[in-house]
Order: sequence, then C-alpha cells, then structure tokens
Amino acid sequence: MAEIKTQRLDGYRRLIDIARDLASTLDLDILLSRIVHAAAEISGAEAASILLYDDTSQKLYFQVSTNLDASTQRGLVVPLEGSIAGWIVLNRQAVRIVNAHDDARFFSNIEQATGYSTQSILGIPLVTKNKIVGVLEAINKHRGKFTDTDESMLLVLGAQAAVAIENARLFQQSDLIAEFVHELRTPLSSLSTATYLLLRPEMSQDQRDQIINNIHNETIRLNALASSFLDLARLESGRVQFRKNSFSIADLMYECKDVMSTKAAEDNIQIRVESPERLPLLEADRDKIKQVLLNLLSNAIKYNRPNGSVMLRAEETEKDIAFYIQDTGLGIPEESLPHLFEKFFRVRENESRIAGTGLGLSICKQIIQGHNGRIEVKSKTGVGTVFVVYLPHGRRIIETADNKQSKKK
Repeated sequence: MAEIKTQRLDGYRRLIDIARDLASTLDLDILLSRIVHAAAEISGAEAASILLYDDTSQKLYFQVSTNLDASTQRGLVVPLEGSIAGWIVLNRQAVRIVNAHDDARFFSNIEQATGYSTQSILGIPLVTKNKIVGVLEAINKHRGKFTDTDESMLLVLGAQAAVAIENARLFQQSDLIAEFVHELRTPLSSLSTATYLLLRPEMSQDQRDQIINNIHNETIRLNALASSFLDLARLESGRVQFRKNSFSIADLMYECKDVMSTKAAEDNIQIRVESPERLPLLEADRDKIKQVLLNLLSNAIKYNRPNGSVMLRAEETEKDIAFYIQDTGLGIPEESLPHLFEKFFRVRENESRIAGTGLGLSICKQIIQGHNGRIEVKSKTGVGTVFVVYLPHGRRIIETADNKQSKKK
C-alpha cells in the first residue's frame, strides 16, 4: 500500500512538471506531441494518441500518436457513432477497456489502416469551458490493467491539455489576425483615396473610369486575400483535416495542366508534363495536393516571360514522390529565397507589377508539412525557378492492376 501511495505521489509530481511544460508551449504540433508522450508515460501504456473533434463536421480526426508517423495517422476519420472515441465525445466520460476487440463500440478501421494492434484502452474526453476539444487515449497497458489511478492522472493531464490546445489555437489565430489587419491597411487606404477622388467634380470621365477599374481590381485582390487568410488560419490551427486516399499521380498532373491551360495560353506559355511509367499510387489528400500544384503552376505562369515554358514532372525516389515545377521566368533574387514561405512576403521587384496575396506559398508549405513532406526552391535571376515538393510514399504502396501486370513482364 505504501508503495502504491509513493507511486501515486511521484505521478502527481510528474504532472506538475508536465503542466509547466505544456503551459510554455504555443506551437500546436509540438504541444500535441508532448501531450501524447506524457500520457503514455504516466499511464504506463505502449502508446497514446489524440483525436481532435471538428464541431462543424461532427467528426473525430486522428491528429498525433506516439507510435505512428504523422503521414500515416493524421486525418484518419473516426465516426461518433460506432467508435469508442465517439462514445467518449458524446457522453463526455472516461472509458477503460480490457480487450477492445470484445467491445461493440470498437472501430476496427483505424487498426486496419495503421497496422497497429489494440488490446486495452484508457480514453478520456478533452474538455475546456464546456467545449469538447477531442479525445486522449492511452493504448495497451504494459503490465496488467489500467487502474483508477491511471484514469485519475490522465483526467488531470487531459484537463491541462485541453486548455493548452485551445490557448495554442487562439495564439496562432490572434498572431495571424494581427498580420492580416496590418496587410489590410494599405489596400483600404487606397480604396479610401480612390472613393474620395471620385467625389471631386473636376475629375474627367477617363480618370473616373481608371479609378473605378483600380477599385475593381483591388476588391478582387482583397477577396482573394480574405479567402487565403481563412485557409491558412484553419491549417495553422489544426482544424483542416486531410482526407487521404490513393490516386494516380499522372492523372492529377494532367488534370492540373488542363485547369491552367487557358491562363498559360494568354501569354503563349507552354505547359509540359513528364510522368514516368509505373509510378506508385500516392496516398494523400488529393484535393489538397491539387491545390498545391495549381498554386505553384499559377506562379510559374504568372512570373514567366511571354513565350516561355513550364515543366511539371514527377519521379520516384527511395522514400518519396518528388514533384518538380520548373519555369523559364524572371527568377527570384537570392536574398528573397529564405523568406518565400513567410506569410504575406512578396518579392519586392514583382510586387507592384504582378498581383498577389503573399499567402499562397505559406499555404502550400502548411499542406505539404501536414503530409509529412517538404517543399524546396531553387532559382536564378533571369533564368527561372524550380519548386520541388517531396511527399512520402506512405506505409503501404497500393498498385493498380496495370502496374502489377507491368511488373510481371
């Protein structure tokens, strides 16, 4: 009995240290990782995971786990009905299960998708200010069963974690909002000046037409800025979940080419696609990867020279699928390259001539990092620019019947 009390006291002392650590962390990804590792430690579990709840879609999404890489589990959907985690959300109660496979609420799709076998589970709701944030689960107790003490300590950790998650989200949003408001000042000032000039009686009709055209263009840019801002805010707060499936890389590349062909034709720019045969299917959120490729293609066309060209190419490496988007355009000054993916950054030489929001590359980076990938850029002024997107294969490569037949030949 004395030994149990000592262990419990040591556990609560550890919780104090963990609480201090969580309170000092405002990076959401780092925070979530620390929470799951702390949960596994204090409960004596093999692994722990966090599922975040999206109130809009009323679904749970795997966000982070101690035993799975981010590209495997992030964005996996868990339904509220027919899952243990969903029951925890709906009832806002902790659950202890000795054998998950014997429980009617067990959602086996996650086990099938990840290949990780689940036996025992201790799950608790993450709640702050009467708002459900998600579910924290400890999986597979090392020795024996999950105890009252394990549940009590995980509930304490969960209460701290829910507050920390919301604080991190609010901090990221407030920081981004401050930058957004700063960016709004210049166009709003221009619009105010333009409307003032329109009221002046000495303005000619030609001058009025020019001002009206400027107002129209600026409102289009502001609308694009607001849309991009909302995309980035949701990505940075972890509220965008990736819906992964397997799809043909070549089909996506040619689809992106078709979408951008009209825009390219306006400046007589040729888009070429190169895709080696027998590429594996890619496991990713197709719509989000399409968004990245379209953004990079749009930039490659926008910052190109008349009669130039754009190459979209894919190749398979040992660990990744690499996409290359190469143009024959203006190039980017060397001093600007380290800042390209910063929010609202625009190359000074192009800022006045070419419209843009300065958010597109930040959004691309967030999407690619959310897939456990990376994005790089190389450029030479007057020669052109190449962006390279690396995406991991995933845990298992799924092949089409044609690919399988080709490999047999």
